[in-house]
Amino acid sequence: MLKTYRFENNRICESQEADCPILVFTGPDEAERHSLTGTYLVDEHTLASALDPDEISRLEYEPDHIAIILKRPRNYSSQDDLRFKVASIGVFIFADKLVIVMSDEIPILEFDQKRLVKVGNLKDVFLKIVFGTISHFLAHLRIINQISESLEQKINTSMENKYLLNMFTLQKSLVYYLNGISYNASLFEKLKNSVVKVGFNQDQVETLDDIIIENGQCLKQAEIYTNILSGLMDARASIVNNNLNLSIKRLTIINIVFLPITFIASVGGMSEYTLMTRSIPIWLSYLLFSVAMAGIAFGTYFVLRKINYERTKRERLPKPKRKPPSP
Repeated sequence: MLKTYRFENNRICESQEADCPILVFTGPDEAERHSLTGTYLVDEHTLASALDPDEISRLEYEPDHIAIILKRPRNYSSQDDLRFKVASIGVFIFADKLVIVMSDEIPILEFDQKRLVKVGNLKDVFLKIVFGTISHFLAHLRIINQISESLEQKINTSMENKYLLNMFTLQKSLVYYLNGISYNASLFEKLKNSVVKVGFNQDQVETLDDIIIENGQCLKQAEIYTNILSGLMDARASIVNNNLNLSIKRLTIINIVFLPITFIASVGGMSEYTLMTRSIPIWLSYLLFSVAMAGIAFGTYFVLRKINYERTKRERLPKPKRKPPSP
């Protein structure tokens, strides 16, 4: 699908004119690919790289244009199941045109009118798009951090691996983001070293410096989130195991509490107890039987609690220090 844009009062607006300076191809079909390789002389390998999500960022110089492969996060949807992925964008800068190629995994490029202001030429548009890419990464990193904090609270009381697997998915997504931001950092450094060849003016060079700083901060933030997730993953797995052990412990105590009364009830049985208490009204006999069983159960529970208390108390007592041997 093709959308065209033009300049209007130093802004970008969509247009249906035949000769627009900005062309955006989203998931190009065979006819559009043929137009890109035939009319605009875009290299087939570079075009395939622009549609390949695993391609790294790079800068290439062609006889009549500059080819740039840029990494950008995909828009997240509920069907992704906490998987944040990275895609590629191909930007081809000609003397009088700016051609942008994206895969169908990325929605149509929406130019933010608040961001794309004071754009006088095609290179200004390219730099603004790069700024938008960094902002997109930062927004997704904040979302990942919020999801991670929410999962941490659920893991503290969970006995399942569901939330732990979600944390692993977030950690994997952060690795993709970290690689994508690193690839873009290398690309921006190459652009910085080739400002004359690319044709940036002084204002655009200053904008590129701001881009490098913003991308460096974004990279640092991604590294921090990655280190936090990877460093605490073992601890979170231990929390899940500990919660499961505590539940098994409680179930074991319940089983022990009911063990003696089950033994008594199974040995005596209802018929034998009825014969033994035939001189007592049945309602009174079974009331006394129920009270006795409850007393045995509570007694067993308090004995177990006392044993556990004494063991915990011994564990908390400081160990006596060994005296150094006398000379």
